[in-house]
Amino acid sequence: EEICKLAVQQNGHALKYVNIPQTEALCKLAVQQNGDALEYVTVQTEELCWLAVQKYGGALQYVKNQTEEICKLAVQQNTCALQYVTNQTDALRKLAVQQNGRALVYINDQTDEICKLAVQQNGYALIYVKNQTDEICKLAVKQNGLALEYVDNQTDEIYKLAVQQDSYALQYVKEQTEEMCEIAVRQDGSALQYVKNQTE
Repeated sequence: EEICKLAVQQNGHALKYVNIPQTEALCKLAVQQNGDALEYVTVQTEELCWLAVQKYGGALQYVKNQTEEICKLAVQQNTCALQYVTNQTDALRKLAVQQNGRALVYINDQTDEICKLAVQQNGYALIYVKNQTDEICKLAVKQNGLALEYVDNQTDEIYKLAVQQDSYALQYVKEQTEEMCEIAVRQDGSALQYVKNQTE
């Protein structure tokens, strides 16, 4: 038992090779050292699951009895843990995308509200939006002008918002106007490199 304790304290995954009956204390040591050692725990308790996802949110994939609270803790620790949530609630989705907009990639049932929250947190989350609306695109480029690259239906208003937010967004403008180019180069002269039709 002492050797097993020393092993799992050094590397939680060593629990896989323990050939004596697992004690709760031994399992605790393992998951505290490495959260995803939960995979090798034969008898899961709620406390062990808590410790595991607290250490590493991705350990949620090994939790046999997922509760709302354990899922919440896992997502707070690591937004990518959302992909392992068997019952995604609206609250969990919101929590994930407000922390990291790119967590939208793990949401199957996207709503306008969730998509808006995601792109407001990170404009680049637009790449994962299945149903782009004008409003969602505007919010995305307001947060990060370079998100214009992922806008399916570009409009003059979206162009303008993007270039105002980041002059380098000019490189993704399909139909440049002189006004737009002026806005970009006034903000940052080096945006001139993206002006297709350069005038004096």
